[in-house]
Amino acid sequence: MLYYVSGPVAILEPGLAVIDCNGVGYGCRITAFTAAQLKLNQSARLYICESIREDAHDLYGFATKEEQHCYELLTSVTGVGPKAALSILSAGGPQNFTMAVMTGDEKMLTTAPGIGKKIAQRIILELKDKIAGADMSLDFSGANSVVAAAPSNNTALACAALQELGYSAAEVNAALKGCDPKATTEEMVRFALRAMVIKG
Repeated sequence: MLYYVSGPVAILEPGLAVIDCNGVGYGCRITAFTAAQLKLNQSARLYICESIREDAHDLYGFATKEEQHCYELLTSVTGVGPKAALSILSAGGPQNFTMAVMTGDEKMLTTAPGIGKKIAQRIILELKDKIAGADMSLDFSGANSVVAAAPSNNTALACAALQELGYSAAEVNAALKGCDPKATTEEMVRFALRAMVIKG
């Protein structure tokens, strides 16, 4: 199993990046989100998902583990294949995809080419619990948990969504420092992702 490939970007075309790994070129199908982070002839690391069939062995490459995880979530949905998953992630990136699922935003998902309303509804139905279904026992361990239910719920959901994207609890807690406790879940996620991008 390939976990990632690393090396100079030998070829960069719409939907395709070829990474030169010690003289061997690995052709990876990529999203617009990943393409925007690559530069021809500069070193890059792509996290890999493989699709092996009788007539093909395709590699899908992602600039971040978060985007790779979103791809894996999408392809776990009935009727969503690699092409549809790449289309959705190209349309808005992992951040917008995550928030679209959390908020039930069908319109955002259907902006991706080839994604209709029924598929969008199925994606939201099958993934919302996986992305936003926090284990509340980890976040409501104090005696005052019932009193602070509203803001804590939003914080817990935001933490769960960010951890589902692959961030550690320590990273999430650090990124949420300074965030308005009365903010919505979506606002908290956006705040934390922005903080981590600036930091990284």
